[in-house]
Amino acid sequence: MKKIVRFVIVISIISTPLFAQNFSKLYDNAVKSVVTIQTDDYEIRNGNITKTGGIGSGTLIDTIGHVLTASHVVHTANSITVKFQNGKEVKAQIVSSIPSMDVALLKLEYIPKDIVPAKVGNSADAKIGEQIFIIGAPLGFEYSFSTGHISGKVNKSILARGQLIDFIQTDAAINKGNSGGPMFNDKGEVIGIVSFIISQSGGFEGIGFAVAITPAKKMLFETSSLWTGFEGYFLDERLASILNTPQESGLLVQRVTDNSIASKMGIKGGYLKFNYLGNEILLGGDIILSVLGTSCDSPHNFNSIKTQVNNLQKGQSVNMKILRKGKVMDLISKI
Repeated sequence: MKKIVRFVIVISIISTPLFAQNFSKLYDNAVKSVVTIQTDDYEIRNGNITKTGGIGSGTLIDTIGHVLTASHVVHTANSITVKFQNGKEVKAQIVSSIPSMDVALLKLEYIPKDIVPAKVGNSADAKIGEQIFIIGAPLGFEYSFSTGHISGKVNKSILARGQLIDFIQTDAAINKGNSGGPMFNDKGEVIGIVSFIISQSGGFEGIGFAVAITPAKKMLFETSSLWTGFEGYFLDERLASILNTPQESGLLVQRVTDNSIASKMGIKGGYLKFNYLGNEILLGGDIILSVLGTSCDSPHNFNSIKTQVNNLQKGQSVNMKILRKGKVMDLISKI
């Protein structure tokens, strides 16, 4: 019995440092791709325009300069700065933001030297009970490490751009500032994008969620149309009346993606953050009244518009009627 006890004690002493050493090496490799995201916003408070800022996390996933993060970190940002662990700071632009899935794709102006993109895994292969780790900026503490397990896999049964949304549940510590940061498996591969927690106290209580990386990448990289060139908010009759639109509804432009058809047409996005019936929207941008002669009176019209645009051939033109600063204007551009 004494020998057995000694043997168990020896195993316990040896296994702990080996475990710590393995994750230390994984962290050293993975952290090079992790970024802290700092944003500047403008919002209306008590009738005044106030400049605000936010912080989140993200990860570089390729040598082109694409960074994955959570939509709620950057969706209303007027300016975005990405910071690497080596201290290098780079400006970034939004390529695509999908609030319904809480994922966003950024593009860096350039990639600093000696920066290594993360390896992206297949989230479909992740199993409940497997160990994972998260790197981010919880409460502003940049490049912090937390570890835990996959507690479950959750399907919200919501379709966004035709893709089902999958979440990975974890007990790894997640706090404000972790949002958008990568969830890694025990091979050092990104399998999720940190999204939200469920808490009664406001702090972490052991239930956190990350958007599964595989459907997120499919959404951000494999779906493309005119509607990925800007983000819009459909105006109900009440808000359309407040904004003095010449028709009962329209599409309030939130943000325009650089080098998209919308950008080439000169469409302007919003810049003033405003809470409307619990929805955070941006005011100040163009209001799209019609596309290719089809009025934006109803969300049902957008499917028709999308089909029309997708059927256009290269060299043909897209025309839009918009409201800008109280004046109705016609915009036209070739695709």
